[in-house]
Amino acid sequence: MKKLLIIFFFPFFLSNDALANQEIVNSLKNGGKLIFIRHTLAPGGGDPVDFDIKDCLTQRNLSSTGIAQAKIIGKFFKDSNIPIDQVLSSEWCRCKDTAQNAFENYQTFNALNSFFSSKFVENREEQMKDLRAFVKNWNSKKNIVFVTHYVVISEILGTTAIPGEIIVADKNFKVIGAIETN
Repeated sequence: MKKLLIIFFFPFFLSNDALANQEIVNSLKNGGKLIFIRHTLAPGGGDPVDFDIKDCLTQRNLSSTGIAQAKIIGKFFKDSNIPIDQVLSSEWCRCKDTAQNAFENYQTFNALNSFFSSKFVENREEQMKDLRAFVKNWNSKKNIVFVTHYVVISEILGTTAIPGEIIVADKNFKVIGAIETN
């Protein structure tokens, strides 16, 4: 029942600020935008002490609500006819699962990995350099999707994001708008 409520209310949630959201959708239909999506709902915070990037059983993973939320995101992009060049995801399982459930086809890109924990904080500067270089060299009339973490979105865009939130930016990382999906 909970999944049905999320799916049923999602269009209304997107239309809370219908004019602003329609402007964002129109912008996306024009292509050439950066779409940052924070992974959908994965209860908890940070990663367990025994975290292993290659073992999803050691990580925080999507809840059933997070899986449903990711599917709704995919439906939103499909139903809105938003052109997507490619989908890139962090190597963390919760991001890969968000990308898989929303878009099916994706590739991992380590510049999108979390650097929240002390285990990975030393990677922050190099990751941001790699992400900026990638975007500088990216050239498409379609949009590109980055499924990532709070810390990456905050660092690269200077804004916060809740689980499943879609943040749209131009190639200069200037935020155009956001769409909440929870």
